Amino acid sequence: MKKYIKLMRVHHYIKNLLVFVALICSGCLFDFEKFSKCIMGFLAFCTISSVVYIINDIKDVAKDRAHPTKCKRPIASGEVTNNQALLLAVILSMLALFFNYFTYSFESLFLLVLYFAMNIAYSLGLKNYTIIDIAILVSGFLIRIIYGSVITGIDISNWLYLTVVVFALYFALGKRRNEIKQLGTDSTRNVLKKYPILFLDKSMNMCLTLGNAFYSLWSMDEKTIGLYNNDKVVFTAPLILLITLKYSLDVEGSSDGDPVEVLLSDSVLMLMTIAYILIMLSILYF
Repeated sequence: MKKYIKLMRVHHYIKNLLVFVALICSGCLFDFEKFSKCIMGFLAFCTISSVVYIINDIKDVAKDRAHPTKCKRPIASGEVTNNQALLLAVILSMLALFFNYFTYSFESLFLLVLYFAMNIAYSLGLKNYTIIDIAILVSGFLIRIIYGSVITGIDISNWLYLTVVVFALYFALGKRRNEIKQLGTDSTRNVLKKYPILFLDKSMNMCLTLGNAFYSLWSMDEKTIGLYNNDKVVFTAPLILLITLKYSLDVEGSSDGDPVEVLLSDSVLMLMTIAYILIMLSILYF
């Protein structure tokens, strides 16, 4: 069982919590109907994202076996056969459709299929094209946010939308940067040969600056203050700045740049993130 959980990349499910962003930021977290839909949406994204990981691992098995760390993945190491992986992918696909059904929204099904199609296209070759590969990685974060908005019927603030986009760009650029640092222009990732480190550094700095600026503008926006009848959200902006600085420090180290791996491998960063979530919840709801 452990090998299948590893194949599904369960620890990456943390990304799917973005489905709850619209609900939480609307002040409607305790609305049972909307919360239930978000739970179903979260489960739908967890299962469909695992399908994407499985298909990607099947396609890249030869390259993964030549990689210093990816060779330990279940399919590359031989723990799981291709047929077993495909059967699991089919079961998870059906579960994703089942969970999505309870969101009672055709638009949510479209977004789920769009997410799946874009990531399969990424695996089949788009990951070899500069900027396009990063844009697809960013779209995964954005689609989750929009999905949560659609299933709950809650609009997303423009400033919040921009914040998510530029921070997602920052994470994606950091992933590419650290892949190059660790692997160089390794032949298993052709796109790495096309990204100059200086370009990635400058782009990351730009996105980090914009992300903090956009978040601050969202926290001070009159609509945000009016929605919560609370002007204290702005006090979380310095904490976001500290969290992003700590994340940047980790990315500059030996991390592979994957956002989930960076977060889970740094207990201080994780505690800071949990503190931010608790403070935000207390400001918005208590």
